Amino acid sequence: MFEMLAQWSDGGDFFNLFRYITFRASGALMTSLLIGFLLGPPMIRYLKRIQPHGQPIREIGPDHQAKSGTPTMGGMLIIGAVLISTVLWAKLDNLYVWIALIAMLALSLIGMIDDWAKLKKNTHKGSSGKVRFGVEVVIGCIVGYVAILVHPSDLSGMLAFPIFKDWLVNLGVFFVPFAAFVIVGSANAVNLTDGLDGLAIVPIMIAAGTLGILSYAVGRIDFTEYLDVHYVPGTGELLIFTSSIIGAGLGFLWYNAPPAAVFMGDTGSLGLGGAVGTIAVLTKHEIVFAFVGGLFVVEALSVIIQVLYYRKTKKRIFAMAPIHHHFEKRGWGEPQIVIRFWIIALILALIGLASLKVR
Repeated sequence: MFEMLAQWSDGGDFFNLFRYITFRASGALMTSLLIGFLLGPPMIRYLKRIQPHGQPIREIGPDHQAKSGTPTMGGMLIIGAVLISTVLWAKLDNLYVWIALIAMLALSLIGMIDDWAKLKKNTHKGSSGKVRFGVEVVIGCIVGYVAILVHPSDLSGMLAFPIFKDWLVNLGVFFVPFAAFVIVGSANAVNLTDGLDGLAIVPIMIAAGTLGILSYAVGRIDFTEYLDVHYVPGTGELLIFTSSIIGAGLGFLWYNAPPAAVFMGDTGSLGLGGAVGTIAVLTKHEIVFAFVGGLFVVEALSVIIQVLYYRKTKKRIFAMAPIHHHFEKRGWGEPQIVIRFWIIALILALIGLASLKVR
């Protein structure tokens, strides 16, 4: 909405700033941050009122009973702030922005239903996993199909590889399930990572910031010519969306820092995980995203490996999965795990960014 103020500019005044994506991205970040700060306390009070017992805590594994009574579904604060900020600052005729927003909202709604089912049953098991996964796959396939329609013809249905600009694999209709795999995998990997106070939200902000830079770069023809990467016109506007995620994440972290006053729950983790996965698909950086979101990949793989190995041998590779619980079992303190995982997430993001110029 604010970008409409650029129409009032004669080219040399204050309103001319609204023509620049970078200025509006800064405005989006500050807007979502302020929303998080201002609405955080009343939302936490509301969640405590409707959740007398808070998020159910697992009795097996590391002792987290001290967190009993902490409300969940704090992801509503993040998702709401991202939505409002993006609508205010982004160009609303940009299809990429709407695809990312709708994917985030749809997956967040699934998470909200799952969170509410856990609260009603007072157990860590929510709604049917098969049904939830099926709906997620449908959403991912819809996003993949729409991406084929909106991408330039020379990139539509193509899988791009980092480092090699001219190496494109035409997946055709198989791009749809591939996109669903990226989006659903990202959503659930973030969900698995969200097990300690502050553990998931900072890597999400790091991934969003990295993908925002990638979106801005591939959306500008001068940058793509210099960096020798594929040009995807229109994706630069996704920087507004990713900046909103960073601002909302910072606002949420204020209340989620140890000891957390609120958990994001599946409402936040599925929505945000799906959002960054969608951006990777829209910008043709799905493989780079495997590095940028490498922490989430490792968390998800630790669960898959643990389950498959146990089914075959009745033994465990890790003391407990996801892997952050393994380190808890090995005696690492929660702050130690969280901060070290943040550092790993940042290093992996820098590796992903380096792919822009390694050609």
